[in-house]
Amino acid sequence: MFPAAIVHPKSGYACPLYIAALLIFGVPVSYFGKMGLRDIVKNFDKSKVLVVGDLILDRYIWGKVSRISPEAPVPVVEVIADDFKLGGAANVANNIIALGGRVTVAGVAGRDRAGQVLRQLLEDKGVVCEIFEDSRPTTVKTRVIAHNQQVVRFDKEEKKGISGSLLKRLNSFLGHAVHEHEAVIVSDYKKGVVYRSLIREMLKHAKQKRKLLAVDPKVGHFHFYKGAGLITPNVMEASQGSGVEIKDERTLIKAGRTLLRQLACGAVLITRGEEGMSLFEKERITHIPTVARHVFDVTGAGDTVIAAFALAYAAGATLQEAAIVANHAAGIVVGEVGTAVVAPEKLIRSLKVARKA
Repeated sequence: MFPAAIVHPKSGYACPLYIAALLIFGVPVSYFGKMGLRDIVKNFDKSKVLVVGDLILDRYIWGKVSRISPEAPVPVVEVIADDFKLGGAANVANNIIALGGRVTVAGVAGRDRAGQVLRQLLEDKGVVCEIFEDSRPTTVKTRVIAHNQQVVRFDKEEKKGISGSLLKRLNSFLGHAVHEHEAVIVSDYKKGVVYRSLIREMLKHAKQKRKLLAVDPKVGHFHFYKGAGLITPNVMEASQGSGVEIKDERTLIKAGRTLLRQLACGAVLITRGEEGMSLFEKERITHIPTVARHVFDVTGAGDTVIAAFALAYAAGATLQEAAIVANHAAGIVVGEVGTAVVAPEKLIRSLKVARKA
């Protein structure tokens, strides 16, 4: 029995062309639109995406270990370098810029040094910022890495919801900002910015203008996302969000369909690590195999997936094409240590290699 993705949509029978297309790209050739995948990537610079959500500053302390502490059974890290990178919604925006797109990011940061660093990093990348300052500290995740392995991570954050007045200001900005962009991404890290009312307000504006609203979800907030155009949970999030433990293909399909039905979403894209991705739509399910050759670090991979998907869709891709592009982008970033981004040249090269394989 062939999976749904390689069965001819009209005849119901599997055919060699469809099987070949699955082996190369993960979906049947007839599912592609008029544009080629490389043409879609080349159109990224014409697309503008709005990113809303939890802004995070990632700090990396790089070092080496040669001894164990005499004070406790822990390694002593000799620090060699210390740098900052963009995380959370800020990293989604960073991915869009790196891919050649245009982006506006909206969120909240503290009136502190970390907030200044975060804003400066975004502006240096060419990101248009609408950052509202608050008394809360800027969320900072610090990772200590030695010999390309993470030794420990410690977080500085405040998770309580933002104030009503701040939420009102953010909603006011989003009311007109949604209309000025081809797609909207909500990056929810459950740090207090994403409210149900915020999603509801953005959905109202997105649907009026037929814009894609895509959500990178967080467990505990799934009921916020009802009516979204797309959600992109990983396997653990999909399991907990649907109430279906994903153990095999049967339970994967049950979980995906459950989310699709309960949340009334346009599509659900479940990222499955080394097993690729599965795209659930009302009429079909498309399984896309991974293209990653080596996996060193999955930090920020979810940010890359939703950034590449939304940008590709805004550039004219179908849902299936956007998922393939996102799959290739994710395959590139997991092969690098730390929060990484993808250049359009690398993405085009990956698509070329897949086509020739």
